[in-house]
Amino acid sequence: MKKIGIYVHIPFCKRKCKYCDFVSFENCLDSQDEYINSLLKEIEDCDKTGFTVNTIYFGGGTPSVISEDLIVKVLEKIKTKFTVEEDCEITIEVNPGTVNKEKLETYYKAGFNRISIGLQSSSERLLKIIGRIHNYEEFYNCLKMAREVGFENINVDLMLGLPNQTNDDLVDSLNKVIFLNPNHISLYSLILEENTPLEKEMRIDLYKLPTDDEERDMYDTAKKILERNGYIQYEISNFAKKGFESKHNLNCWNQEEYLGFGVAAHSYFDKVRYSNTTNLQDYIVNQKANVTINEVQTPEGEKKEYMMLGLRKLEGVSISAFERKFEINPLFYFRFEISKLVDEDLLEVDLDNIRMTRRGLDLANIIFEEFI
Repeated sequence: MKKIGIYVHIPFCKRKCKYCDFVSFENCLDSQDEYINSLLKEIEDCDKTGFTVNTIYFGGGTPSVISEDLIVKVLEKIKTKFTVEEDCEITIEVNPGTVNKEKLETYYKAGFNRISIGLQSSSERLLKIIGRIHNYEEFYNCLKMAREVGFENINVDLMLGLPNQTNDDLVDSLNKVIFLNPNHISLYSLILEENTPLEKEMRIDLYKLPTDDEERDMYDTAKKILERNGYIQYEISNFAKKGFESKHNLNCWNQEEYLGFGVAAHSYFDKVRYSNTTNLQDYIVNQKANVTINEVQTPEGEKKEYMMLGLRKLEGVSISAFERKFEINPLFYFRFEISKLVDEDLLEVDLDNIRMTRRGLDLANIIFEEFI
């Protein structure tokens, strides 16, 4: 029986961050009960079968901003509707300033066994610039409480390339987080999305973004610090202690299937990618997903996507795994693309892996363009 992941989108926030263009809504908490009722109905009405669930991920938005009892209802519905593996990785995203010990304890007792805490930076100056609602002390207390209630698998999100951020700012954030010894650290580069509040502020030169060279130096510095402290880089933006890699994300990068529930949630099932309505009231009133088919994969498209997703991982794409899945050698099928990227020192090939070089890590988008 095949294994799949489940993603649950909780689209509510106390306040949207200035850089965020995700489908999330602030000042809409009055709708949380109605939303969860629609979410429960969507899960109950799901007709996809023939699998077991090995990862569940509650993201947002800020799942921790709504009532913990509603979160538990959704998890319980998933467990009754689907066959969930005993060792299923069950993650919830939380933001400091939206949880207390009682809420975290409720999550843990309900079955959540992994928690992802959004810090982004230890600098209060930078947190204000990007519109975060918390400070470092609230993050520290959040992580401390999570440990006290029983969470052992903890991720911390950090960002680089922020407006007015320096290399010293990033080093300070890394050192403070590493001192707390989480099992997993995600380090994302800021993407300045069009028409977000932060992008509008940058248009009038309110802040200064690091140059490409400065951002590359930040990334290199961060990798060295993390690796020196026992965090193994397994994907472009993700570092983990051995055995604590995110199973949910690895499933996505390995082109495994997943079902998404909730407004704006995406799914990948039977070679079809589809997404739910992005309209909150439409989702609540109609109590259904109003699905849009985004892609019905062709055999060629599936192979290209497999390469593009797999090359995000530091280990790259296994040649033998590609052959087992597609019954053709990727070195032959993509001989022109791979030869070109190897000549440009962006990819390297060993006995069973095609992976990015150190230079390729810095220029990953050039690699991905070859497989679009």
